Amino acid sequence: MLPTFVNAAAVVVGSLVGILLGRRISDSFREIIYAGVGVFTLIIGMIMSIETQRVLYLALSVVIGGLLGTWWGVENGILKLGEFLKARFHKNAEGDFAYGFLSASVLFCVGAMTIVGSFTAGVDHDYQLLFTKSVMDGFMAILLASALGPGVVFSALVILVYQGSLTLLAGVVRPWVTDLMLSEISAVGGALIIMIGINLLNLRQIKTANFIPALLVIVVFVLVDPLIPL
Repeated sequence: MLPTFVNAAAVVVGSLVGILLGRRISDSFREIIYAGVGVFTLIIGMIMSIETQRVLYLALSVVIGGLLGTWWGVENGILKLGEFLKARFHKNAEGDFAYGFLSASVLFCVGAMTIVGSFTAGVDHDYQLLFTKSVMDGFMAILLASALGPGVVFSALVILVYQGSLTLLAGVVRPWVTDLMLSEISAVGGALIIMIGINLLNLRQIKTANFIPALLVIVVFVLVDPLIPL
């Protein structure tokens, strides 16, 4: 669990730095940061998505996951959690607190580095990958928090719960995680990150969280892949 705590701490520190920077810049510069973060987020998402080995699985997972998420009201649930955290801890927060919490949580937790790093930490006690991720997340938190505000800080809670759970359950889950599983989860995660980039650039407002169930759908597709004739 040590690297998970370090990762969460890096996000908190990076977010605080970003908040301080964000308070000192003008609206015109803030728009530049939004645009830069949006483009960079798109690039990350595209790099992750092209790792797919099963384009059809990716397409079906995003569509089916989006339908399920809309039916279950995932986006509204997460945004309500963000608003609860704002009311409880940071009533006077500037910016879109709940959206910052949502975007940062997705960005920091959907990549293959989270899964592989958690498994190597939990089974092999090799923390190098998660420590590397901590540095990357810390710098990204600076950019996100300067644009989206204090909500980014609380994404550290999601890292603790999600990444920590993967680390603790690594020995049980690892046998099911093949190279195909990693590539497809990463690809779906990349699609979600692309949606965040589109939102940041104000190209279209996509309810990104409603597509989170796509991560579960792609797992099902990969598990049944050996039974599907190619």
